[in-house]
Amino acid sequence: MTNGDSSSPRPLAGELAELGPGERARPGDGAFLPAAQAWGGPLGRHAVVGRQRRITPLRVILLFAVILCAFGFFSKAPCLETSHPTDGSSPGLMWDGRQYYKACYADPIPLWGIEGLSQGAFPYKFSWTEGDPGSEQVRYMEYPVLAGLWQYGSAQVALAWDHLDRSGILPGPIDVIKYFLILVVTMTIFWLVAVWATYYSAGRRPWDTLFMAASPLVIFQVFTNFDAMAVAAASVALLLWAKKMPRWAGFAIGIGVAMKLYPLFLFGALLVVAIRARKFIDIAWAACVAVITWSAINLPIALLFPAGWREFFRLNSDRPANPESMYAIAESLTSWSGFDPAGAVPETLNTVSLVLFALGCVAVLAIGLTAPKSPRIAQLAFLIVAFFLLTNKVWSPQYSLWLVPLAVLAIPRARVLLPWMIFDALLWIAHMSYFAGTDAKGLNPEWFGMLVIIRNLLVVAVCAAIIVEIYRPVRDRVRRWHADLPGADPLLGTLAPEPDAPASVRASFDLASDVGDAPRAGRPRLRPRVQAAAPASASAAPNEYTDTPDNKESDSR
Repeated sequence: MTNGDSSSPRPLAGELAELGPGERARPGDGAFLPAAQAWGGPLGRHAVVGRQRRITPLRVILLFAVILCAFGFFSKAPCLETSHPTDGSSPGLMWDGRQYYKACYADPIPLWGIEGLSQGAFPYKFSWTEGDPGSEQVRYMEYPVLAGLWQYGSAQVALAWDHLDRSGILPGPIDVIKYFLILVVTMTIFWLVAVWATYYSAGRRPWDTLFMAASPLVIFQVFTNFDAMAVAAASVALLLWAKKMPRWAGFAIGIGVAMKLYPLFLFGALLVVAIRARKFIDIAWAACVAVITWSAINLPIALLFPAGWREFFRLNSDRPANPESMYAIAESLTSWSGFDPAGAVPETLNTVSLVLFALGCVAVLAIGLTAPKSPRIAQLAFLIVAFFLLTNKVWSPQYSLWLVPLAVLAIPRARVLLPWMIFDALLWIAHMSYFAGTDAKGLNPEWFGMLVIIRNLLVVAVCAAIIVEIYRPVRDRVRRWHADLPGADPLLGTLAPEPDAPASVRASFDLASDVGDAPRAGRPRLRPRVQAAAPASASAAPNEYTDTPDNKESDSR
């Protein structure tokens, strides 16, 4: 600037146009307002934003995800320490209990040897025996087909690396560490895909994805098992549905179910909304594509290795309640001995767990059909998955990752999400102390059970907060930011009501009047991007969203 000229040195290009007030990143939760003061407070009406080519919200969020995954690797690193015996035997990992007292346990490390991956054996064909003499049990790969094949592929890469290492071409650590490092890279990629998909599924609230990228659960659980694969598939499926590609969404769900069961539950959320919208064609197509995809992946293994393919289903049927389940906790805190005799197949427990989950699904259906407005898909999906975890006989620690992207999309409120995420993440330390045993000064079952109950209550509290917003949609900040969309749901996709839909259907999805009538609703009224510098004398449009105290307060409630 020269001679007192305060104008821009050059006209704003179209891609560098300043964002309108309704489009700017704002402190979406009152819990972050004090922290925002450290760098100058919330953006004002005349802040110049949206002109940075390289530092975009997506890149910042992905950077946070990479940093958290790096911390996740550091948390597992103590379990990669290697011993070098002086007697000339092969080096190995120093698993002398440190996997518990350093809380670095990860399933892929012991499975490398147990499931024959270190020998290059093909999953579902390779078997081994477990148990005492006279009661041996033949075991196979216990994971769904696609998860098992991914382990096999990663093992082949690790064995090839080991061959190059022995040839002096590409030095590296011992074979099991090579395998784990390959899985760290691939699971990180899957998690980044999940974050990327959730970012675009969040619609006009992309910064909500920071709850997922920076979740403390990532540190302890992203490399504990292979669940990042299924989380990525489910997240991509939601994005594809939001982009009105239901058949591709069905394909992604089929892929996800071939990794873990839980992506199947997305159909429950879609079905509830489809009933209110009276539109079933697209969800039927998605279900058909999902079945075809899952069958195409599973049938070859089921035909070639039927015993190995059935192992996943057999194990889930025969295994007793995990220590993290409410059934095992009830046994540890009371004199109750469980539904079934010790050592027997838990048939009664399986039935009770299934019935309770079915009742939970019926409750979600009732909530979805009796709510004043159709609930958002993410809200219903979170409730269904949470009911499954709360009623299931197994809640492995890494299963909590399933809830993270759904929670971010369902109820992006720091006061609701952070207590659960932080406590659930720290519960991993209690898990490890419990598995170490009381002889090693570990946590006893009673204290462990109490901590798990607190975690479960925090998840129930998240469910309760979601249900409150379902029945009081004016409190739903995601709806407020998408009130001009049909159904005010960025994930609605082809389930959005048509203009010629029956009046009852349109009334079930139209939220604009409710938001407009709500006191201090704080709904942003979006306007097109400014393509050129506006005259200084131009006044703000009457419907322009401004930084009034009412608006700030309403978005932090």
